[in-house]
Amino acid sequence: MRPSTLANSGSANNSAQRLIFKAVCVLCAGNSSVSIPIALPYRLRPDKHKPKITCNARMGSRELKQYCPLDEATLEMLKFAMADLNFSARAYDRILKVARTIADLAGAENILSDHISEAVQYRSLDRQLWT
Repeated sequence: MRPSTLANSGSANNSAQRLIFKAVCVLCAGNSSVSIPIALPYRLRPDKHKPKITCNARMGSRELKQYCPLDEATLEMLKFAMADLNFSARAYDRILKVARTIADLAGAENILSDHISEAVQYRSLDRQLWT
């Protein structure tokens, strides 16, 4: 392909993306109960709807507190696993991130004890493989 053809195909793709974005904005305008769909590609979302993190693995301590709240029973189970298996504070954060991913895949709003126990199993399996 000639370079001018490549450039033109890119601008056509860009204009199609802008057209999709405008269509979504028109559909959502005037109706406060309709929000931008999550399935809309990341690059097409307006700035205010873009998440500050792109994946659960990149969450910091502030995002962990915000997106990974635990109820009392789940927190106690995690504390017991941390003490029993002698995990570090870094492992605690990683377990929460993996549990959040498991909960997301299960479609759960909150992290449940099942998600924590599965994440602990993955962490202990990882420990066995590398020692």
